[in-house]
Amino acid sequence: MTTTAQPAASAGPATPEDPAEALQAAFDAAVATDSRIEPRDWMPDAYRSTLVRQMAQHAHSEIIGMQPEANWITRAPSLRRKAILMAKVQDEAGHGLYLYSATETLGVSRDDLLDKLHAGRQRYSSIFNYPTLTWADVGAIGWLVDGAAITNQVPLCRCSYGPYASAMVRICKEESFHQRQGYELLLALSRGTPAQHAMAQDAVNRWWWPSLMMFGPPDDESSHSAQSMAWKIKRHSNDELRRRFVDICVPQAEALGLTLPDPDLRWNESRGSYDHGPVDWTEFQEVLRGNGPCNEQRLTRRRTAHENGAWVREAAVAYAAKHGEGRA
Repeated sequence: MTTTAQPAASAGPATPEDPAEALQAAFDAAVATDSRIEPRDWMPDAYRSTLVRQMAQHAHSEIIGMQPEANWITRAPSLRRKAILMAKVQDEAGHGLYLYSATETLGVSRDDLLDKLHAGRQRYSSIFNYPTLTWADVGAIGWLVDGAAITNQVPLCRCSYGPYASAMVRICKEESFHQRQGYELLLALSRGTPAQHAMAQDAVNRWWWPSLMMFGPPDDESSHSAQSMAWKIKRHSNDELRRRFVDICVPQAEALGLTLPDPDLRWNESRGSYDHGPVDWTEFQEVLRGNGPCNEQRLTRRRTAHENGAWVREAAVAYAAKHGEGRA
């Protein structure tokens, strides 16, 4: 009796036999399909460490960033302005808490993150090492610094890591109010007395270039940007986000009646956006090295506040331990 060999059943696409390869393949597929990576999902060590670095820096920036504007709460020119500024500084504290909580989902301790900040082993945004010399600086921070933050952070709402993306949704909504508050403050000053207009212009002159530095170094000098984009932690390059920010600010500056301090600012017809002049990256690197105008002051105040708040943290732990007894 003659038998005819039957064709082998299709086995489908080959799957990795090595468990580590299978985990990596599943991670790569999730990133490629814009699925969210969640805390209990397997992830490469490099992905985890990149997230810890970026999210910790972001959280540190929020709490250090409270200082420049908090300096003006007692000197705000009206009760309305004081209330607005107090609410904004409180929002920044909340943003820091959201981000520290999100970072803890990666298995790191908040205490450890703060220790590294206080020891200078983790960074925060260079922009917060500049002084707030006049009341107009509060407006310039709202318009330019928070505006740059929104440009940079809205794409993070689609970050591949779920807890980071979720935190950014609320943060960006609140930052949009901060940006409007700053713009409205500058508008009032710009339309005020000649001295008020000059104060607003001076603030914009001092904060414009540091705001452009917030997006990080040029793409060809950025050591993290390409990999972060491949992992979809970031969605756009530093230079792309910087150009987007400039394009937003130019018409807003015209509406404010203020001038951006860049003589090389030109509309590029072929690209459909503005070209800006060269950024002083030497200054940027000096600030990162700790040599900015307020680096030492910012960290000293942060360390002092942390030490002075030790009793509050200890009391909170004792209260939780006492009232948590016997609960399911």
